[in-house]
Amino acid sequence: MGQRKTQVIIIHGGTTSKSKKDFLKYLKSRKVSFEEKKYWSNEYLTRQLGKDFQIIRPRMPLKENAKYEEWKIHFENYAKHLDNNVILIGSSLGGIFLAKYLSENKFPKKILSTYLICPPFNNSLPKEDLVGGFKLKSDLSMIEKNSKNTTLMFSKDDDVVPVSHAEKYKQKLKNAKIIIYKSKNGHFNISTFPEIVKMIKADVKNK
Repeated sequence: MGQRKTQVIIIHGGTTSKSKKDFLKYLKSRKVSFEEKKYWSNEYLTRQLGKDFQIIRPRMPLKENAKYEEWKIHFENYAKHLDNNVILIGSSLGGIFLAKYLSENKFPKKILSTYLICPPFNNSLPKEDLVGGFKLKSDLSMIEKNSKNTTLMFSKDDDVVPVSHAEKYKQKLKNAKIIIYKSKNGHFNISTFPEIVKMIKADVKNK
């Protein structure tokens, strides 16, 4: 039998709304685009990591009006089928989702590394509300008990999740690595992300 592929599960971002009225207002005012956008987390990551990795991208429920409890149920359906030494990546709302989940639940498998990319820490966001049950509890220490390595990444030019949220996580996570980039085109709107590819490959090499 060949060597098992390292699994990488990516939890995408989303938005939350205080009420049905706010959600409908968001839908009506949302800008549309006919341009195909290329994100680092799609084909780029698959191509750069190569054949030794299996990339898993769950489509989380109602990402435009996300609720933590619904995401939790969907995520747990995947979690129980994962292998040991899985790598978790959460981007934006997906980042705080993983932070909340891993701080409140014992993960069923061994986590090699967790990457939280521009995760909001609380509702102090300039452009949108963070509601829907995604509020973190005060003790986040279980994240580091669940995951062998924990890395958080922020960008100084992020206009969605201010870089000040990095310091808030730093105060709660003693051993996490926190990286602040000068620019990742705002809210990590990038088509390539060589830094995370390098880190993931190093994780596997050093496990």
